[in-house]
Order: sequence, then structure tokens, then C-alpha cells
Amino acid sequence: MYRKIQLELLRQIAVVVESKYGIELPQFAVEQPPKIEFGEYALPVALQLAKRVKKAPRAVAEELRPELESIDGVAAVEIAGPGYLNIKLDRAAIVARMAAEEHADVGGSGFRLLEHTSINPNKAAHIGHLRNAILGDTFQRLLRKDEYKSGYDIGVQNYIDNTGVQVADVVVGLEALEGKKLPEVKALLAELAVKGERIDYYMWDLYARVSQWYTADEAEKDVRKKLRLDTLHAIEHGGNETAEIADLVATAVLKRHLETMERLDIEYDFLPRESEILHLKFWDAARSLMIEKGVLYQETEGKNKGCWVMRRAGTEGVSEGPDEEAKIIVRSNGTVTYVGKDIAYHLWKFGLLGLDFGYKPFHEYASHTCWISTEQGVEPHPYFGRADAIYNVIDSRQNDPQNNVKEALRGMGYEDAADRYTHLNYEMVALTPRCALDLGYAVSEEDQQRAYIEVSGRKGFGVKADDLLDKLIAAAKAEIDARRPEFAEEERAEIARKIAVGALRYFMLKYTRNTVIAFDFRDALSFEGETGPYIQYAIVRAGNIFRKAGVSEAEAMTAINAGDLLAGEAGVSIWEVWLTASKLTLVIEQAIQNAEPAILAKYVFQLAQQFNNFYHKHHILTETDEAKKKLLLATAAVAKREMVRALGLLGIEAPEVM
Repeated sequence: MYRKIQLELLRQIAVVVESKYGIELPQFAVEQPPKIEFGEYALPVALQLAKRVKKAPRAVAEELRPELESIDGVAAVEIAGPGYLNIKLDRAAIVARMAAEEHADVGGSGFRLLEHTSINPNKAAHIGHLRNAILGDTFQRLLRKDEYKSGYDIGVQNYIDNTGVQVADVVVGLEALEGKKLPEVKALLAELAVKGERIDYYMWDLYARVSQWYTADEAEKDVRKKLRLDTLHAIEHGGNETAEIADLVATAVLKRHLETMERLDIEYDFLPRESEILHLKFWDAARSLMIEKGVLYQETEGKNKGCWVMRRAGTEGVSEGPDEEAKIIVRSNGTVTYVGKDIAYHLWKFGLLGLDFGYKPFHEYASHTCWISTEQGVEPHPYFGRADAIYNVIDSRQNDPQNNVKEALRGMGYEDAADRYTHLNYEMVALTPRCALDLGYAVSEEDQQRAYIEVSGRKGFGVKADDLLDKLIAAAKAEIDARRPEFAEEERAEIARKIAVGALRYFMLKYTRNTVIAFDFRDALSFEGETGPYIQYAIVRAGNIFRKAGVSEAEAMTAINAGDLLAGEAGVSIWEVWLTASKLTLVIEQAIQNAEPAILAKYVFQLAQQFNNFYHKHHILTETDEAKKKLLLATAAVAKREMVRALGLLGIEAPEVM
């Protein structure tokens, strides 16, 4: 509702300023006053206009004031300071409109393609992958159509590098360390399935072993390095036993990744694989286009002699001779770099490549099919390479490659596409020393004094995503068992699952993307402070009010008649809850515009805090004034409604009891 009034203010001001002064104002601010008694909006537009219309700011404000007082929901417009226009809302009217579910919409036209997770299919998902997947899944929830908003047409994809060096490493482990050929690898997969053991865990251990094996024998280092490269080339080329082993392992691990993510309510629409990018000649098409557009050229001298390169942003025409800072796209030995393949992939995303994948069904969710790329697919199938805007959730270490892809698009003349290319970068996830100890790791005295400890799957020091979730669920279950022994085992287990998933997702989302997260097991599960369980418990507390009152939330909303109960200081604590609750659509817009889900996480925590303060201040169930009691019940209902919605956008469910 707050956003709806804000948009009306913006529209009205634009119309008035143009008609009154003949001036177009493409952008002007709508702020919130520092104190609620000053109003709900503060407009500095008169200060912006003063010089242009050659009048004092307060005089301009006086001319604008009557035009804003006519807006539905506005109670008064006051002029403050040098010429601010403070807008005060008709609180009772706004409450009635909110109770009736009136709010601004969020959405638009065009197809948006969101890529996230993108785990190498060579081992189990770990805690760092969870930040990527949770960020991406939350962002797609912000964008996607739902019961609350019209949203955007969106496709969610998970890029699978099934021909990369990490997959090559586990194939080297199978073939060289364990002496397995294709029949033995098939037998291993079957044996693990029969035993109920996980292929991704098996490969986790094998990957650590082979990483150490490469450098364990100084005399064999070069031979083993060549074996790794030969294996990689065999996988990339395809049509051989090594490539078939890689495909079997990568596909089996990928299935496990989808199962892991589904535990966190994370789903995908499409799984594009690097093998098809190679075999369907995406790079060949991109290479021709880049040469034609003058972006890609072969260096004939200097350190990059023989390589095909592109200039980095801001270096055009810097000096004569070879550009030593140019980005290598094709090495002198003919192999294509990661950036080269990524340029081809992003040309496909925007529908600029002239090629497409084959598609076939891979995994069935309750509501839709997840498709995977193939060389020759089935018909009919959806189309994903048609994006009007793309979002890539990729960690901050990939900032430079992502910028290179954007620069390649610009160099080819696709300025608009580059402008609609958003990199949702993020920093790493580490562990607090206490968390590492809780998870059973040996932590040195020196490391125990550090703020956080970095994890590394290659070095064998990592936290598998499923293990972490299992431990969170077990800890939540122990708490629920103690609190709710009267509940059935199955019910307690489901409550514990919701608490654990909520704790994990909220912890990953409450930090801005450029912040290193030091994950702490106990902090995440705490019922106090800025945590998922704290917000969930606020919702449970609100639900308990209605159970005890014997009325439904819907009934509380329809029975409301605020009158003058929201006026003055006495009504502030009630009105603050409604005002914050009214801002959900505004917060969603801000989170999308800034590509920052933490904005929504902070918002719902603030709303939970305000509700808890309201709950402690007002004795709702024993209130003797019937009109005020109805207003208090409606306030609890609107707070619960918006907290549930906001948590849902964060991918978090609220249990009915805790």
C-alpha cells in the first residue's frame, strides 16, 4: 500500500510540474521523514525546482501542496524546513484498504533468464554452493508471478559444466587411482545404489585424494599433469570410453545435487550442459560473429602471439603494438578459454547466436518438468534462449570473466543486451571456529582465535550441504522434542525441518552479497536476534492470538473500524505495524532493482520486531474496549499476513507451532 500511494504521488507531481511550470522531471525523490509524527512521506521536489522556476523553495511548495492533498489516502500536506512537503496519510482509510488486500503490483513484460547454483558435477554440494542456490532461488521468487503479484515471465537454469577439469579429476581418480574401466564404473554406481550410499559423497573423497595425488610424487608431477590434460581433452572430444565414464558420473552426481536442493525447496526449469555447447558448435558460431564484428583478433607478436584475443574495457587505442593486457579467448594451442565458451553461451541466452540446444525431460517436480540440454531433443519443448534480461548468480571471483562477457556483447554492438545483463556476485561462506568444532573438525588453537575459517573441498576441509542440513534438523528436532513432547513424532519432525530450512536460508540471506559469511550453527538456530526462527516464532505467536480469541484472521480483517484509535501518540505503536506491513511491495521492488535479497530479509525481521513490541505493549485478548480489541486483532492479522508472505519470498515456511 505504501508503494501504491508513493507511485500516485510521483505521477501527480510529474503532471502538476509539467502543467504548472512546463518542466519534465524524470527523477525526483520520495523519502520517509525521520519521525513518524512528521508524516509518512517527505518530498524535496520544491527544493529541486526552486532555481529552475526562480522562486523560493517554500513558495514552490505552497503551489504544489493543494495538488497533492486531493490524492486518495492523503490526510494532510505540510511544509517543513526550507521547503519539504511532508505527506500525512489518513491512517484509518489506509488500514481499511490494506485489510481489503489493496496494494501495488510488481511485475512487467519480457522474459527473464536467471542462472544459479551451477555446481561442478564431480562431488557433493557444499556450504558455499548453498549461498549461491539460496540467493538465486530467492531472487527468482521475487521476480516470478505468484498470488501476490503479476511478476515476470522467468526461466531458472542451472549450468552444468560436465566436461570441465573438475569432472576430469574424478575420472582420473577412477581410472588411474582405482583402475576402473567403464564396466567397473557402472558396477560401482549400481553397488552404491543398492547399499543406499551416495555417489556424490564417494566422489567427494575421491576428488580430495586425486587432488593430493597430482603433487604427491615430485618425479611423477609432469606425467600426472599430462594425464589430467589428456583426460580433459578426451572428455571434451566425446565418443570414447573416458567421455562415457565422465557422463555417467556427472549425470549421477547431478541427480544428487537436485535432490539436495529440493530439500531446500529449490527447483530449476532447465539444465544447460557444457557438452552440448561444445558439440553443437556454439563457440564456432560465436567466434565467427566476434571476428565479423571486429571484437576478436589474432595476436601476431608479444606474449600472446598466436592467441585469439579481445581488448579489455577502457584499453582501446592505448598504445601501438601488441596489447599485453588483452583477454585471451583462444589459446595458441587452439583450446577455448572459459570466457570464450561463456560469450557463446550468453549470446544464446539473448537469442543472438542463431543456434539452440536440443531438450529432453530430466526431472519431474510436483508443479513442472525440469529439462536438460541434449544434442537431439524431443518435441515439443520450451524455449529458454530468448531472454530480454538475464541474471547470473556467480561468486565474486568471477567478476573479471563476467565483465569480459559484457564487454564482448558491447563490442559486437549489443549494448542493450549488455545493459540488461546483471551479475549477482557474492562473497564466500566460511565457518566460525565454534561452528567448525560443533561439526566435528579439529581446530588448532591459532584457528580458534580467528573470526572465521575458510573451507576447501579440494583439501578435504568442507561442509557437505546435506550433512549441514541434517545436523540443523537434528538440533531443531531436539528442541521441539523438549518443547512439544505431546505432538506425534511425524509432526515434530516436520516442524524441525521447517525451522532448520528457515534458519539456514535466512542466515544466508540476511547478509548483503558483498559480505563474507561466517556461518555459525548455533547463531542460525537461535530463537533470539536476527534469525529465521525468531521471525517464525513471531508468526506462531500471532497465530496463537487467533486460536485463543476464537476468531479467524479473515474475520479480524473484516471487523475492523479504526476510527480515531490510530491518532496521536497512543496510536503510534499500532500504526507503525501497519505502516511497515504496507511496505512489502516497495521492498520487493527495491530488492529487485538492487539485486539484493538482503533488503527483504532485513524488512521481515524489522516487521517481526515491531510486531513483538506491539504484542508486549497491548493486551489483546483482555482488552475491554471492543473497537480497540478489533483493531488490535486486525493489526496482529496484517502483521502475520505480511510476515508469512515475506518469508515465502525468502523460501521459508512458517510452522503453526514451535
